[in-house]
Amino acid sequence: VRLVESGGGSVQAGGSLTLSCVASDYSRIVTCIGWFRQAPGKELEGVAIIDRNTNTNYADSVEGRFTIARDESKNTLDLHMINLKPEDTGMYYCAATTSIYCTGSFQQYSYGIWGQGTQVTVSS
Repeated sequence: VRLVESGGGSVQAGGSLTLSCVASDYSRIVTCIGWFRQAPGKELEGVAIIDRNTNTNYADSVEGRFTIARDESKNTLDLHMINLKPEDTGMYYCAATTSIYCTGSFQQYSYGIWGQGTQVTVSS
């Protein structure tokens, strides 16, 4: 499975963006999939994860502002972001696992498939 992200860009605080992740080669079944981000000088952090039963897990910092959604018929994963803040700035990565034991956690080592990332910049 390969992951390709798109949709990043530059917006002002309070603005909105939607990130998309397309998964190719669905011969392997993706169980949990989601988004991580890394701000300049900071560690990678989990943003939102969704499993095959559409259970979701959001970071506290984005709860109520970000919505994750997957469309298995199109092999896509979207992250709808509203009311963006400067602290949302960073490189956003799509990550997935085919493990049947995925829990939807933000433990990075649980996800063995990663995209190249898409940049989100929010100015104040």
